[in-house]
Amino acid sequence: MSPSGAGSAPRRGALLVAAAAICWSSGGLIVRLVGTSPWTTSFWRSVFASLFLALVVRLAWGRGVLAQWRRVPVVAVGACMALASTCFILSLAHTSVANTLILMSTGPYVAGLLGWILLGERVPLRTWLTMGVALAGAVVMVSSSYAGGALLGDLLAIVMACSFAVATVLIRRHPEIPMVPAAVLATALTGLVALPLAEPLTTRPRDIALLAFFGIGQFGAGFLLFLTGARLIPAAESALIGMLETVLGPLWVWLVLSERPGAASLTGGALILGALLANTLVDLVTPRPAGATLGRRPRR
Repeated sequence: MSPSGAGSAPRRGALLVAAAAICWSSGGLIVRLVGTSPWTTSFWRSVFASLFLALVVRLAWGRGVLAQWRRVPVVAVGACMALASTCFILSLAHTSVANTLILMSTGPYVAGLLGWILLGERVPLRTWLTMGVALAGAVVMVSSSYAGGALLGDLLAIVMACSFAVATVLIRRHPEIPMVPAAVLATALTGLVALPLAEPLTTRPRDIALLAFFGIGQFGAGFLLFLTGARLIPAAESALIGMLETVLGPLWVWLVLSERPGAASLTGGALILGALLANTLVDLVTPRPAGATLGRRPRR
């Protein structure tokens, strides 16, 4: 690979992860538009996402998705993502949204720490500072509605953040392994968990259409973009860019449903976007040393 190609890979990865965050950010709007229960929404989203991703695997590798599940890293990533998705739903059922969002924002710290310990990835000081500002922005966004929550819900939110961080590091650890089958496994497991509490047969045709977009456009496409991009950049950077979802989610609801975010949401969102923009601009003007494409320590 040429030096210019090596230097462009991390930036391409950052753009793909940012695109994934944009896809994921539509989830709140879709949930507001559908009339189904949370478990029914989760079930249908998982069904459509599983079918879409299984088709992608079939077209890309010419064989069924089950053959791809023989690899331990694929199973591990799929299980982590399924656990994160399930814990997110359960956390919202047992604690406040504010608590869930704040604890979810600890994900970049967990990913950065694991990437440093397990992969030897050096996390630059500016990245730690950016994550700190982004975390502060998330706290500001939910400060106006913050209230004490149940311990169980808070613990589930922490498990959710850690599970997704572990999945991010595993994807980074095995860049040579296609991880789309892991997304299929994650959506399938999530759907199986939601099924006992869902009421899929009562869903209206209008909601089915919205949930199909939810599964394919928001969930499935988001996973594809993230799994592709996360292989090219450090784990901490992947988790950090993924925080765009926290900022953009309320924006779409405001634009479509005229639900204007409060001052705290606007202030916190500006902090997060400003931190991400500053970090990206510094990255663009900073030359990358040869061999730094994967962000690991050079072998001695």
